[in-house]
Amino acid sequence: MGKQQNSTRRKRVPASERVVIGLIGCGGHGSWNMRKMLDMPEVEFAALCDVDDARMTNDIKQVTETYGKAPSVYKDYRKMLERKDIDSVIIGTPDHWHALNLIHAVEAGKDAWCEKPISHNIVEAKSMAGAAKHYNKIVQVGTWQRSEVEFCSAVEYVRSGKMGRIVEVRTYHMDDQLTGRHSPKPVPESLDYDMWVGPAKYTPYVPEWTRAYWRYFFEYGCGMVGDWGVHMMDNALLAMSKDQDLPMPVECMSYGGKLGYLDDPREWADTIHTIFKFENPDFIMTWDTGREHISRPDNGMDWITADGAMCQAWRGGWKVRSASGKKMPAPEVPVPTDHWQNWIDCIKSREQPRSSLRSMAQTSIVCHLANASLLAGQPVRWRKESMDIVGSAGKDTLSYTREYRKPWQLPIYPW
Repeated sequence: MGKQQNSTRRKRVPASERVVIGLIGCGGHGSWNMRKMLDMPEVEFAALCDVDDARMTNDIKQVTETYGKAPSVYKDYRKMLERKDIDSVIIGTPDHWHALNLIHAVEAGKDAWCEKPISHNIVEAKSMAGAAKHYNKIVQVGTWQRSEVEFCSAVEYVRSGKMGRIVEVRTYHMDDQLTGRHSPKPVPESLDYDMWVGPAKYTPYVPEWTRAYWRYFFEYGCGMVGDWGVHMMDNALLAMSKDQDLPMPVECMSYGGKLGYLDDPREWADTIHTIFKFENPDFIMTWDTGREHISRPDNGMDWITADGAMCQAWRGGWKVRSASGKKMPAPEVPVPTDHWQNWIDCIKSREQPRSSLRSMAQTSIVCHLANASLLAGQPVRWRKESMDIVGSAGKDTLSYTREYRKPWQLPIYPW
């Protein structure tokens, strides 16, 4: 019955009003985003792309059942981008591929949805934002917390000024991920592993690294700071802004390392404490990746005023307490559409979506600064006016830039 209803709904939407989408990166967040959108009557998924044929099986089945016809399939996303009938793409690849996927997509005239963090490093983030601006493309980033009622309500409350002057912001998430020890294996016939590695440094094929654990290794991901930090610090900074132009730190310092899971082969820190200094307005923000949060949710953010009042938000709720500890009213604000519908609506209106690429480039850069300081072992300074690191500290880390493996090259667009 459900499939018949889908088919009927789609027949009511003229082809000229549909947004035709291609998916780059199946089996993970890319597929999850696709499933969020399959029932939208104004959307049609026409093509799927993944470097591993085995990753596309379920997605091909779902698309075929939804539309009554099989999607086109590709292993090289550049071939898919050549199609004039595809309006937009969803980028669900690992972090080290986001920059090339996105820049090539907007160069090909496509709008895009890009998973977070938007990039593997700072230079990529700036060029991605520059490319989207240059080609006037609508790019939504998958930081869907910007469209959730608890975070929207907390952000609006902090912005209202009812709490008073914010002097401290705390963001955090527990890291209990073990990657486990795995040995290199022969590359399966279904996988183009050279393409999976792409611009990163080539390492032997470890199946588990290409699936769930790639984000914990330097060459491919950005660790927990890029995974969860980009969510938590994003809403925290959004509340400290008037719009999507976020405040940026003038300096940050990170401490930590592999302290919790000494025998695990993961490379990114499992324990990290970062302090960010902001000016005009003056406040500090901290990011914590740790072991245990018995007294609070395992994710969230706190805004604290000069007199000790606090607003807290986490996935699933938010609350406000006065300086004396009294629970205060926490009014919810309406969120008119979900994150995915917001993207489609903005593609049609050409307005900027809730998680615009330029705004999320700022959040991603804040995360990269935390990692750059950790890798450099010293404070890293930032100047928002030039959108660049001040001095040399942090610039020699993978979190700032990297040399692409040939023949891949990063197109550079000014911020």
